[in-house]
Amino acid sequence: MPQEPTSVAPHLHRLLDLLAEGAPAEDLGAVAVEARRGGAPAPELAEIEQATAAALRVQSILGQHRRREAELTALFDTAGDLAALRDLDAVLRSIVRRARMLLGTDTAYLTLPDEEAGDTYMRVTDGSVSELFQNLRLQLGEGLGGLVAQTARPYASPDYRTDDRFVHTGSIDAGVLDEGLVAILGVPLLLGSGSGGQVIGALFAADRTPRTFSPDEVALLCSLAAHAAIAIDTAKAMADARAALAELAEANAVIRENSAAMQRAEEAHDRLTDLVLRGGDITDVAAAVAGLLRGAVVVHDGAGWPLTEAAGEDGMCTWGTPDAMSAADAAALVAAAESSRAAAHAVFRDGRWVCAVLAGQELLGCLVLHGRPELDGPDRRLFERSGVVTALLLLLRRSVAETENRVRGDLITDLLSAPDRDPSGLVDRGRRLGIDLNRPHLVLAAVTGDSAGERLAAAAVQYLFGSGSGSAEHEGAVVLLLPDDGTGPGEAARVAAGQLTQLVGAPVTVAGAGPATGPRAIADAHAESARCLKALHVLGRDGTGACAAELGFLGVLLGRDHDVHGFVATTLGPLLEYDARRGTRLVRTLHAYFGCGGSLTRAKEELHVHVNTVVQRLERIQALLGPDWNAPERALELQLALRLHLLSAT
Repeated sequence: MPQEPTSVAPHLHRLLDLLAEGAPAEDLGAVAVEARRGGAPAPELAEIEQATAAALRVQSILGQHRRREAELTALFDTAGDLAALRDLDAVLRSIVRRARMLLGTDTAYLTLPDEEAGDTYMRVTDGSVSELFQNLRLQLGEGLGGLVAQTARPYASPDYRTDDRFVHTGSIDAGVLDEGLVAILGVPLLLGSGSGGQVIGALFAADRTPRTFSPDEVALLCSLAAHAAIAIDTAKAMADARAALAELAEANAVIRENSAAMQRAEEAHDRLTDLVLRGGDITDVAAAVAGLLRGAVVVHDGAGWPLTEAAGEDGMCTWGTPDAMSAADAAALVAAAESSRAAAHAVFRDGRWVCAVLAGQELLGCLVLHGRPELDGPDRRLFERSGVVTALLLLLRRSVAETENRVRGDLITDLLSAPDRDPSGLVDRGRRLGIDLNRPHLVLAAVTGDSAGERLAAAAVQYLFGSGSGSAEHEGAVVLLLPDDGTGPGEAARVAAGQLTQLVGAPVTVAGAGPATGPRAIADAHAESARCLKALHVLGRDGTGACAAELGFLGVLLGRDHDVHGFVATTLGPLLEYDARRGTRLVRTLHAYFGCGGSLTRAKEELHVHVNTVVQRLERIQALLGPDWNAPERALELQLALRLHLLSAT
């Protein structure tokens, strides 16, 4: 009789549906369990169990294919990252993250050798929670990584702590323990193949529970490690290429810079040579150098004082003008010029470049460049070469000045020796030499110590250059004849004393007289300056400058006009004005006090007042004349002024 349809088909359909849905193995196994519970006959149950086993095998194969597909996708993605390599760290982080994901481990990390430190460090980690582990450094040959690097082969440890195939160290074990790692798989990062391959690092995957890594997992991690090695090598090659390009760019820039420097040097040579051939002066040189160096340039003499105003593309630099400088500024500049001479190069001092201008070892002056904190090699050499041209012009200038001054000096000598012999002839000679004796002039007499006396005449020539003045040696002193500019003989003497002292390098004493007009008056002014010069020496004021009118009563005696009223007004003026305004008798009281030898008792009897009144008047005198009114020298001037005042009043 015919057999009844079996109940196997529904179960087979169920298995196929589960396979199609990608159900887990537990669901596939449940089909046979349900058939058994449903009371399926033994033959049918056996068939269902066989089908279930076949379905599980199919599921396993499909799972392997899916894993393989994921692995291939990850490798292709990694290859794509390498093709578009921009950031090495980003690529390595991607590789480590994919290794952790594909192997299903708790952590993954990559180590690289540190050639400078001589050890290995953690370059990238993923899934790590221990700061100690992330900052771990391994000496070469230590730990599982050391074994991988030495053998250039992958190694897997199901339980790192008990594995004795590699060298354990306290620091590594402490880091692994702090991270909680147990099973570790490490593979080398190899460049090249075979025995000639070079290990440049290691890639690891690790679990916090015991685990045995399959050959497929080892192969997958090796593939990822190969990509990481390629990424590192590519990044190094790109870095080398960038460095080479940078070196080429730098070399090209140097070539262009040198070419530009040569062109500028040629231009500078042509411009400076043309200046000299056309008879240009140091002002023209300063302007040319300023234009070439794009700064402000000032030429200073050997004492540090400016010979020119600053020349530059951006206008004038008032620092370089004589009025803007002090003696301290000039001294600092001379010190910088001496440093430049010693170094044989320009030096940078106080925000400016200073180049000594030399004739042999003689310091003629210096060039000062403002507005260029940075001065590269070519520009610095140009600045230094311009000092040679400046030296040539200064030597020519000095030669011309010495020649002119010799002729003017002969005129001054004749003027002082015989002013009345031929006055009109002296005036005519002066006019031809650029000295108008019919205009007011100041006469200065200057002396210095014996050891520096020979340098004073040359210093006077340098000091007067370009002023339309002259100098000559006469009766043991150097006499300077200057047009009167309104400064007065005393101030002119002080300025000359300061600058001549710097030029000579020793104290110079200067006495002034004038203004005087005409040969005879100029000769008389010289006689007064000579007397004043002797008075300065007697008073111990060597190295200073003054005129007779500034020496108190000595000035009255030494001056040619004997200005008695001026002396009295200068000495007793505050008392005379106070008496006239208040109706007091301070001048009479002071005369009585000095006449009684400084005795208050005798003075009060002569004045017929109480002694307290004398004291009060003397206190008022001190307030008007100053606390030193009774000092010996001041008291002498006051007594002389009192006598002259009484004489003039009678």
